[in-house]
Amino acid sequence: MTRQLIIFDCDGTLVDSQHMIVAAMERAFGTVDLAPPRREAVLGIVGLSLPQAISRLAEGANEEMVMRITNGYKGAFGELRQNPDNQEPMYEGAHEAILDLAGRDGVVLGIATGKSRAGVDRLLERFELGGCFATIQTADDAPSKPHSGMIDQAILETGADTAATVMIGDTTFDMEMARNAGVKALGVSWGYHPVEALRSVGAHDIADDFPQLLHILNCTLGGYRATQ
Repeated sequence: MTRQLIIFDCDGTLVDSQHMIVAAMERAFGTVDLAPPRREAVLGIVGLSLPQAISRLAEGANEEMVMRITNGYKGAFGELRQNPDNQEPMYEGAHEAILDLAGRDGVVLGIATGKSRAGVDRLLERFELGGCFATIQTADDAPSKPHSGMIDQAILETGADTAATVMIGDTTFDMEMARNAGVKALGVSWGYHPVEALRSVGAHDIADDFPQLLHILNCTLGGYRATQ
């Protein structure tokens, strides 16, 4: 029996972190006396590993400056998380969809995210989903999206077949990573990048909510082979 691997992005796909991300980035740029980037620009880089994201936002900054902003962001995000008013809520239907998929025979779940492993672990513990994911790939030990490394490693760890693997995400970086790895690229419309942008980089399908996402997966699991 072919093992089906379903990989989820985190921010913008499973959880809505935009307010925390934007606020932390504003504080991080403030630590080096730079004007904060526009909200749209910040959301546009969600999904990249943090140093790569900040390099894009602070165009022309040298490596030392990028690291100062990166460290400022990490500190600011940690401080914001201490306030109970600052949360990263799961999108409607996400929790139920994960439990549904995790309970299916022959299906394994994974995460591929620009978050740190500690950040992912905190989220999974908070939502009591720690046992649902067989593989977790983060920015701590993999090349930044859209490099295929996170998906390649997830396939290796789970013993899944490339042709039976789906990457689900809300950004062009997720879709490009999926195409680079030769797996199905399934976009979601509720995240941080426009649907048109997801389609332009090769998303095979777009889901508008979690019930539709499950329907697409039901139709594709078991017989999908990604087109190149």
